[in-house]
Amino acid sequence: MQKIFGRKPVLEALKSGEEIEQIYIAHDLRGEVVNQIFAAAKKRKIKVSQVSSAKFRELEDNKNSQGIIALISGVKYYSLQEIIDQSKNNEFPFLLILDSIQDPHNLGAIMRSAECAGVDGVILTTHESASINETVQKTSAGAVSHLKICKIINLVQTIKELKASGFWIAGSYLGNSKKYNEIDYKLPLALIMGNEEKGIRELTAKNCDFLIEIPMKGKIQSLNVSVATGILLFEISRNRNT
Repeated sequence: MQKIFGRKPVLEALKSGEEIEQIYIAHDLRGEVVNQIFAAAKKRKIKVSQVSSAKFRELEDNKNSQGIIALISGVKYYSLQEIIDQSKNNEFPFLLILDSIQDPHNLGAIMRSAECAGVDGVILTTHESASINETVQKTSAGAVSHLKICKIINLVQTIKELKASGFWIAGSYLGNSKKYNEIDYKLPLALIMGNEEKGIRELTAKNCDFLIEIPMKGKIQSLNVSVATGILLFEISRNRNT
């Protein structure tokens, strides 16, 4: 059983249809979002319990919960084919592949940007990757509940399957790459973002159709992976809407 901490993440989980077992709210907690949670839970017939401060601290386990915790069965994962098939309902399917993102805060922030940018699915590698835990759920501000997520073992094989389904593969990579704002993204696209320190692997880069980079003007020649992902996701979205 997993927990979702925080008012916004719990409300988004309710809105998305997440399978919630029960919701705990600290005694005497009030506010507009709290009222929305009560109403949404009642509509879906999900049990809501208001508990004492002492009991809530036990459930909270030193996490910043903002007075609200939801118990869920676990994250729902989709198969790669399910994500491909559902993405084809859009004019330009858009997938995000995360290769070995290890920091749960980075993963949560990326999930939040991905949901806001309208990606059709997020593909996670199992190798050296953070799991979708309470920290990821909370950092994503509930975005995890709205995303279709797939876990894969072999990234190169996944790239081949995506190409066979008509996707073009773009990799964020320094070296032999084009500026990110000089590409026309009006095509079925899967964007690969790599590990916080190492970036995407050389073999992965070789299997991409094209490589892109964000030009740097400062003395530090790198961005946090969640920041870089947000920039690229919204440039792709902007390009497709022009």
